[in-house]
This record gives sequence, structure tokens and C-alpha cells, in this order.
Amino acid sequence: MTNVAEWIRHAREDRWGILVDLVFAIVWVTMVDLLFRVLEGPDWAYYMFMLAGIVAYFGFFISLEMATANRE
Repeated sequence: MTNVAEWIRHAREDRWGILVDLVFAIVWVTMVDLLFRVLEGPDWAYYMFMLAGIVAYFGFFISLEMATANRE
């Protein structure tokens, strides 16, 4: 029971971070899906773009952290 309570507490503390992660994932998957529906690219490229979302996620948020750190 303690693990569930800890998970709920952590989720409440980090609710905006979880929401931003979810929005980023939805937007990335939607963009890639629409792009490949229009271009009708090969399956391997589709999956590579989906995996590139991981790199894009970390790259975006690391650069965002660096930009906000430079402002201070």
C-alpha cells in the first residue's frame, strides 16, 4: 500500500511535468503519423521517426533548461 501512496504523492507533486510529457508525446506521434500518411513513406522510416521523438524530447527539454538557466 505504501508504494501506491508514494506513487500518488509523486504524481501530484509532478503533475505539470507529466502533463507536458503527455502533450509532447501526443503532438510528436500525431505529426509523424500525418507526415507519413501524406508522403506514404516506408515503414522503417516511420518507426525511425517515432524513435527520433525520444531524442527530440530530451533535446528540447535540455535546451529549454539551458536557456532558462542563462536568463538567471
